[in-house]
Amino acid sequence: MANIKSAKKRILVNKTKADRNKAIKSGVKTAIKKVTAAIQAQDKAAASAALLAATSAIDKAATKGVYHKNTASRKVSRLNQAVNKMA
Repeated sequence: MANIKSAKKRILVNKTKADRNKAIKSGVKTAIKKVTAAIQAQDKAAASAALLAATSAIDKAATKGVYHKNTASRKVSRLNQAVNKMA
């Protein structure tokens, strides 16, 4: 365990940031699973609605620095491609 005050603070700050990032990533994964489930069920309307929510969640995660912008773009692109393919 750290003895220096600033090191103790860094441990707390890093834990807070890690928890926040974990929560955001978990939300993105859940949104992606909803899109995938709608695609599996061949429900075009639900897939489109879920895609909109997932895209928003991914973009917010990229804005907050949880995902790199290229990673976020790739995830959105793959979801769009999957929804468009079922048409």
